[in-house]
This record gives sequence, structure tokens and C-alpha cells, in this order.
Amino acid sequence: MIINQGDKEDQTNTFNKYAFACAIVASMVSIVSGYDTGVMSGAMLFIKEDLGISDTQQEVLAGILNLCALVGSLTAGRTSDYIGRRYTIFLASILFILGAGLMGYGPNYAILMVGRCVCGVGVGFALMIAPVYSAEISSASSRGFLTSLPELCIGIGILLGYISNYVLGKYLSLKLGWRLMLGIAALPSFVVAFCILTMPESPRWLVMQGQLGKAKKVLMQVSNTTQEAELRLKDIKIAAGLDENCNDETVKLPQKSHQGEGVWKELILRPTPSVRWMLIAAVGIHFFEHATGIEAVMLYSPRIFRKAGITSKEKLLLATIGVGLTKIVFLVIALFLLDKLGRRRLLQISTGGMIIGLTLLGLSLTVVDKSNGNVLWALILSIVATYAYVAFFNIGLGPITWVYSSEIFPLKLRAQGASIGVAVNRTMNAVVSMTFISIYKAITIGGSFFMFAGISVLAWLFFYFFLPETKGKALEEMEMVFTKKSSGKNVAIEMDPIQKV
Repeated sequence: MIINQGDKEDQTNTFNKYAFACAIVASMVSIVSGYDTGVMSGAMLFIKEDLGISDTQQEVLAGILNLCALVGSLTAGRTSDYIGRRYTIFLASILFILGAGLMGYGPNYAILMVGRCVCGVGVGFALMIAPVYSAEISSASSRGFLTSLPELCIGIGILLGYISNYVLGKYLSLKLGWRLMLGIAALPSFVVAFCILTMPESPRWLVMQGQLGKAKKVLMQVSNTTQEAELRLKDIKIAAGLDENCNDETVKLPQKSHQGEGVWKELILRPTPSVRWMLIAAVGIHFFEHATGIEAVMLYSPRIFRKAGITSKEKLLLATIGVGLTKIVFLVIALFLLDKLGRRRLLQISTGGMIIGLTLLGLSLTVVDKSNGNVLWALILSIVATYAYVAFFNIGLGPITWVYSSEIFPLKLRAQGASIGVAVNRTMNAVVSMTFISIYKAITIGGSFFMFAGISVLAWLFFYFFLPETKGKALEEMEMVFTKKSSGKNVAIEMDPIQKV
């Protein structure tokens, strides 16, 4: 039997608590990121009433976060290569504090937009760095679980945003309510900024800086045995272009090609066939995550439920909280399935369920649109279809997008490769959030969800043919996975001999 590099890594089911704690702290920044996304869906109801903004201004306010996150994500890769993964998370926290302060002040639409932009840059940093850090400290056997924690934290943040909408909107005055909804995010950002400084740096980033002694100390903490730590360090040294038998505390790397133009040349201008395949896979999965309509549902769910026949503002916000709870429940389920069922199978199940949910949502909303009075069965079906779509999205496509794109790139290309994926993600997020109202006015709200269902069919086909399985593979082994001549559907996982016994 040929034992691959990744098989050397200890893949026993013993869970490393320190690695889990590090991933939790890194993922806390995603709670703030999710809160900034979720809170705006309900806050816009109050902002429109208080400031008298138009539908177009609402679309811009919703989407500007993602356009600014695009800027943040494109700079986050190089930033994290220069200052480290840990301090990049710290920088994201500072941006959240500044943005939340400006939005909480919010005397007019212009200041609100500036605060939203600052938060957007922070979101771009957070979305890129949290999964990358989690992937780099985890072993192959628990990487799916730990790397999907940021997506779970985003879901928790979105739910907290919805709850904030309901509670503060109900018990506070109009002028104070929405400002506190937006400004309160500064408090957890302070906590994240403090906690982040207690974390260790990514061992893979330390090796890229030639700090082998520090990298070994971190690996000893996040590995279950000394042997596992040594094997992981050996694989990382090989990936960084160092002698695997080098035991110096610090070394000078052969070249700094992981920083600057060399990385972009290897990613975009002259990629190897395996890197090209990785880039297509990362860009594709990030594109389809939002092209299939999740932002329309999460951001505009109050409008969707209003179209379905729910008119009370209080009931609209409660129904929206149900969406957030559904997201959390199925993200938790996904945590435990990612390393058991694998990425590909979950993606296929998830996307198939999304197609059904979107089709039923389009059908029910079309019936409501065409009828004169309220149609009870269509109202019930639209709510059930919305929850079903959110459930299927979050059991697969939602978390896997971030797990997959943060684990497939080679060490020196990982941060900036992941940042390209996040840039595509934020672009599509902005496009959907800034055009959804205009689209449903042009083709009806039911027609817009039929459109998303059609895009989901294309997503299922893309995942089937272009995404190989990565479950159980070491990060240093991904190039082997993506150099196989067979198509994505034939790339199978070789289980570790320990697991086969």
C-alpha cells in the first residue's frame, strides 16, 4: 500500500481541545460580521421610516457592505501574509468597532453609508482570514469541523441581528432603536480584539517566515501527540520549500515568492494545471453560493413574507427570526457531517434540496401574486419553502464554500487564493442584494425565485463535475488531489490505514 503524505498525519478521532479553542476565538470575528449582515434586514424598516430613504437607497445601503468587503478581501490576503493571520483578525475587529460607532451615531444617510463601508472592509478581512486560520491550525481529520465554525458564527451573528431588530424595535423609540441595533456591534468587537491577542499564530505562516521553532511549539499545542506535530511540521517544511530534516530555530527561506507579485503570477498569469483547477473550483463555489439567492432570502425575508401575506411588522420580524434559527440548527448539523460524509456528497444533497425549495417558493409567491385575496395554503407553503431552502443551503453549500476554498490552495498561495474566492463571493453578494428589488419588480417575486432555482441546477452540475473530494486529506496533499487526470466525480478519498482498521 502506498501511503500518501496526508496519511502520515494522525487521523485518529481524538479531538484537540486547544485547536478547537483557537478556532472558536478566530471565528468570533465572524459573529460580528454576521450581525452586520443580519441586523440591516430589519433595521432598514426603521431607517426608511425615520430618514425617509427610497427603495434605491435601501438597495445601495444593503449592498455597499459587500462592495467594500470586496476591497477588504482583495487586500486581506497580502495583509495576512505580511503581518500574520492573528493580527489580520485583530485589524478586522478594529474596523468593526469604527464602523459600528459611525452607524450608531448615524445622524444622516451619508454618515450611515460611511460606517457601513468601514464595516464592509472589516467583513472582507474576516471572511477571508477566519477560515484560513482555522484550516491552518487543524489536522486533516477535524479540518471540516473547525473550518466551518466561522460560517456557524456568521449564522449566530445573523440570528442575533434579527433578535436585536425585534427587541430594540419593539421597546425603544424609532430614532434610538435602529441606531442602537447598528452601534451595539462595537461591544463584541472589543472583546474579539482583546481575545485575539491571546491566540498563537498560524504554524504554517510561521514556517513561511522561517520561524521553525515557534511553529513547532504551536504544533505541539494543536496536535494530539509529539509524533503528529513532527509529521505535520515536516509536511509544512516541504511545502514551504525547506529541507524536511532542518531543525534550526530560524531559517532564511529560499525566496519570498509567497509575498507580492510572484503569488499573483502563479495564481493568475501562469498557473500550473492543478492551480488552475483549484482557482476554477474556488471561484465557482463562491460564485454559486450567492448566485443561488441566499442573500435575497436572508436580507429581504421581511419583504418576502410581506408579499406572502404577513402584514404586521412584529410578525414579519418573528418570521425572520425563524429563518435565523433554521440557519443555526442546520449549520450545527453540518459541523458533524462534513468530516463524515465529505464535501461532495453534502454539496449534492444541499443543492438538490435548494432547487426544490426555490421552486416551491417561486410557485407559492406566484399564486399569491395572481390571487386577489390571501391564499392560506400558498402563505404556509411560502414560509415552509423559505425555511426548507435555508435549511438545505446551510447543511451544505453555506459552510462548505468556506471550508473548501480555504483548504485547497498550496501554502504559499493559500491566503491570496482564498482572498480571490472571497472577492468573488462579496461581488455576487453585492449584485444580488443591490438588484433583488429591481429584479422582482421586473419579473415578479415568484419569477425571481424560479430564476434562482435555474441557477441552482447549474450549480449542482458544476459541483458534480469540477469539485473533487478533499475529506481527510492533509493541506500539503491538495496538489495531488487536483492533479489527478480523472474528472472531479472520480476523485476518491484514500482512507488512512488507521481508519481502515
